[in-house]
Amino acid sequence: MGALLDLRLVFVTGKGGVGKTTVASALALLASSQGKRVLICEVDAKGDVAGFYEAPPTGFKEKEVLPGLFAMTMDTEASLREYLRLQLRIPVVGRIGPLAKAFDFVATAAPGVREILTVGKLCYEVRERHYDLVVVDAPASGHIVGQLAAPQAINNLVKVGLIRSQTDWMLDILSDPLTTGLMAVCTPEEMPVNETIELAARVREETTVQLSAVVVNRVLPELFGRQEEEVFDALGAPDSLARLDELVGGDAGPVLDAARLAVTMRRTRTTHLDHLRRNIEELVPMMYLPYLFTRSHGLRTTRQVAASLGEELGY
Repeated sequence: MGALLDLRLVFVTGKGGVGKTTVASALALLASSQGKRVLICEVDAKGDVAGFYEAPPTGFKEKEVLPGLFAMTMDTEASLREYLRLQLRIPVVGRIGPLAKAFDFVATAAPGVREILTVGKLCYEVRERHYDLVVVDAPASGHIVGQLAAPQAINNLVKVGLIRSQTDWMLDILSDPLTTGLMAVCTPEEMPVNETIELAARVREETTVQLSAVVVNRVLPELFGRQEEEVFDALGAPDSLARLDELVGGDAGPVLDAARLAVTMRRTRTTHLDHLRRNIEELVPMMYLPYLFTRSHGLRTTRQVAASLGEELGY
């Protein structure tokens, strides 16, 4: 699993609410702590990757948020301007205006054009070797397949010319399992697990990108074993509970209920994890991150998750 940090481009996706951005931010931080020059890019402009490093908001122009760690936010229009300047040598001053409207028309008519600008920017950073690793806080699992499949979709539409040559080199990068990988994040719950299984199948069938790892976030610790459960059952008997209430000077019942709930939640989630493991290819590594009982995110939380991720990867 340590080879994950040897990749050059890692897309991190997952169902909304599973901690996708947390894991992406932690992966970038872990890589930078290993001496790599890292870029983390959030695709959703409404995201808050900068908040995970307690840094000011980011834009399309990358900025160094920590030593060796750079962050940026994707902007399709800015990406188009950069493409025109770098690839076609067309100087663009100010807003694109009519060209942007024409692009919107083409993007609506031809699926994959808009996604090409996002994927193309990321692949360009990899090709030019500006960074050792590019981590992408990618769209949720329901949208990532379309983004990863965009270069192939364009190739199927355009057989020759400049656009075809551009998507060819993107496909070379995306299709190389030693260069590019996808990390799927989920929690040990029914819907996220089922969505991750479906994602793995779609990525395999519809894209050329390899699923490199599955990260299970918010795994509850095993607080109690069978012996403790027997003790709780004994203490929950009416006579025992009455004596316990007398000893503690209050109602001890809710404490025992909480202990039983912790055991039930742990076992239920273990069932979902077993289902996930059975339905993901054996060669795809699975990593487990503990539940952090915290209400907010910040650099401290990101470092905790990065440390746990490092342990799973063998660093």
